[in-house]
Amino acid sequence: MNEKEFFKNLEDGIVELLQDEQAKVFRQCAENCASSFVLQEMRRQFEECGCSLDTQYKKYGRTEYFYADIIEPGRIYEIGYPKCFCPLVEAGFVKSAVHCECSRQSIIFVLQNLLPDKTIEVETIETVLSGAEKCKFRVKVK
Repeated sequence: MNEKEFFKNLEDGIVELLQDEQAKVFRQCAENCASSFVLQEMRRQFEECGCSLDTQYKKYGRTEYFYADIIEPGRIYEIGYPKCFCPLVEAGFVKSAVHCECSRQSIIFVLQNLLPDKTIEVETIETVLSGAEKCKFRVKVK
């Protein structure tokens, strides 16, 4: 079995899992991916902006790698990516939108680190792997 067949079999199995189980599968991968650079950069921006997501997203909410829209200040945001940056997707190993759970988990991980006293909910709106032009997630901060 080659790598692409392995990932196809893995995708087929993960799709059969419930959402909570999929989250558990992708959580560690998301944490490892986000910890390398994303968390440090988001923390730097967050602290520079007075620990305010609204201020951070107004200042840094449009880059070639990330976008953020404030829907309801302090509570609801739409954030995402203009394309899929997953190295497994870029290498052609994975094609299923089930892998977008990793992105959802990375958003949760980063925001829980920035806002440890808040509850973070993230809903997947659309993703490149599901056929959209970009990846978009709705974030609720409670």
